[in-house]
Amino acid sequence: MNRLFKIILNTIPRPILIRLSYVIRPILGLFLKGNNYTDPIDGKSFRSFLPYGYGNQRTNVLSPSTLSLERHRLLWLYLKNETNFFTDKLKVLHFAPEQAFYKRFRKLNNLDYTTTDLNSPLADVKADICNLPFEDNSYDIILCNHVLEHIPDDTKAMQELYRVMKPGGWGVFQIPQDLNRETTFEDNSITDKNERAKIFGQYDHVRIYGRDYFNKLRNIGFNVDEVDYTTQLTPEDVDRYCLAQGEIIPFVHK
Repeated sequence: MNRLFKIILNTIPRPILIRLSYVIRPILGLFLKGNNYTDPIDGKSFRSFLPYGYGNQRTNVLSPSTLSLERHRLLWLYLKNETNFFTDKLKVLHFAPEQAFYKRFRKLNNLDYTTTDLNSPLADVKADICNLPFEDNSYDIILCNHVLEHIPDDTKAMQELYRVMKPGGWGVFQIPQDLNRETTFEDNSITDKNERAKIFGQYDHVRIYGRDYFNKLRNIGFNVDEVDYTTQLTPEDVDRYCLAQGEIIPFVHK
């Protein structure tokens, strides 16, 4: 059965999987019922998580209940344990809202919550991240995760994020990142989709970010904390929540 899941998850695009998930998730939950691993987003436990990835699949990473990946569960724990996200009255802008978060954030009474994206059906405001229709200094919190690697002019996008964030505001701008690479790699001469997927992780990624990503954000004007939150959790929790040891959360503030 796991082999079948691998084929399905590597063949069907994630947007289609998300639409199918409302039917599939209850079945997956029953099949994988157990107590070895827990999704902290909804508290449900399973004997294993599912594999996920394009090409080189990662095992035991996709939650059967929320369809969260390692980065989603890490961010949830960080927001819950280390920030005022769930408690204070805050105006939040969320780019390309993830299914694991969307309904949960929408229900939080303390948030004035707006979603935005150019194409997502979950977006309240359809907008280009490089030309946002929001006033300066509008938002207390901005979440922009796994978006910038798709944007050709990421400098302009970062400038727009800085412009609409309130002074004293903060955000999380996660990206797929190679922490062993000092400088970000781009090559627009590679046009074959399969080759781009092999080199960049997905065919529609335009770069592989290196460690210089943090300084690029600083050059825009953000203060940046490079948070390895897995070091603040027990090894048992890192394993139980199926997190990626050493993944960095880029916590920015203005």
